[in-house]
Amino acid sequence: MITALDKNTALVLIDLQKGIVGYPVAHPIEGVLANAAKLVAAFRKAGQPIVIVNVNPAGAWTKSRKEPASPRPAPPADWLEIVPEIKTEPTDIFITKHTWGAFFETAFDDELKKRNVTGIVIGGVSTSKGVEGTARQASELGYNIAFATDAMTDTVADAHAISIKYIFPGIGEVGVTDDVIKLLAVAG
Repeated sequence: MITALDKNTALVLIDLQKGIVGYPVAHPIEGVLANAAKLVAAFRKAGQPIVIVNVNPAGAWTKSRKEPASPRPAPPADWLEIVPEIKTEPTDIFITKHTWGAFFETAFDDELKKRNVTGIVIGGVSTSKGVEGTARQASELGYNIAFATDAMTDTVADAHAISIKYIFPGIGEVGVTDDVIKLLAVAG
C-alpha cells in the first residue's frame, strides 16, 4: 500500500517506446499504457516533474562474458520513440539509458536534484528489468519510491510477480494508479 508521496515527487516511466511495447507481455499493454497516461495527466495537473526514459541497446551496454564481442547494432529508426499514448511535452525530462537502470551514466540524478525531487513514482516495461533496475538505483540514491503496479508489465509473468511481491516492498511502497492519483492531490 502506498501511504504517502513526497511534496516533490517525479513520475518515472520506463521504456514505453515503440520497440519495447510491441514485445509479448504478461498483461495487456493497452491497460498498462492507459494507466501510465492517467499518471502523466495527473502529474502534469499537479505541476510535478515527468521523466520519460527510453533504452537504446546500441553502443555502450554493460558487458559480461555472455555478451557478444562486437557492439550491438543500432535499432530501427522509430524503435526509440515513445508511444503516442504517452503525451510528452518539451518540459519533461528525457533520459536515454544503455543499461537496465536509468541512473547509470546519465544525467537523471542531477535532473531530479535540480528540481529538489525526493520521491519517485515508477512504472513501465519490463517490471523485472528496467523498472526494477532503475528502482534499485533510486533506492541506493535515497529516493522514496512508489510503484504503480498496474502501469507496468513484463515479458515474463513470474518475473513480474516476483518483483512486485518480493523486491519492491523492500525498497518502496506498492500500489496502483488510482492510489497514486489520490495521494498526489494530498502531497501538493
